Amino acid sequence: MSEVYVAAGSNIEPERNLALAVAALAREFPDSRFSPWYRNRAAGFEGDDFINLVVGFHTALDPAALLERLRVIEAQCGRLRDAPRWAPRSMDLDVLLYGDLVCVAPPLNLPRPDLLKRAYMLGPLADLAPDLQHPTAGKTIGALWRAFDQDAHPLERLRP
Repeated sequence: MSEVYVAAGSNIEPERNLALAVAALAREFPDSRFSPWYRNRAAGFEGDDFINLVVGFHTALDPAALLERLRVIEAQCGRLRDAPRWAPRSMDLDVLLYGDLVCVAPPLNLPRPDLLKRAYMLGPLADLAPDLQHPTAGKTIGALWRAFDQDAHPLERLRP
């Protein structure tokens, strides 16, 4: 079993769509643990604020099979695969870490390359797993978050 961390985010009916995704993830992965929910500005385009969280769980699925399951959950939340990359999203589920796996083979690059650049990924992950060692940065997630420029990338905590 591999320990996996996935970022979830939405800026189209985000409360509704995140509730759907959380319920689906909890059914699919019964040991799921969820970070607090955070509001943040859209990154990469002009749009409504996103609400984001991170979920951690164990799985025996290989990375490709896991990605397929996550895409099914995105579709259940109204996500269209042919939507523009930098655009509003009903649901975005991104694998951040899959155990200690380091892989540069699209469609799944691990650890997620922008994890250390995006507050909406790193902050909630630090809430959930502060002592987890990042597989390539050589520091804990908590230490990486403390060193992050949090003032430049504000997050508003919404739910515990």
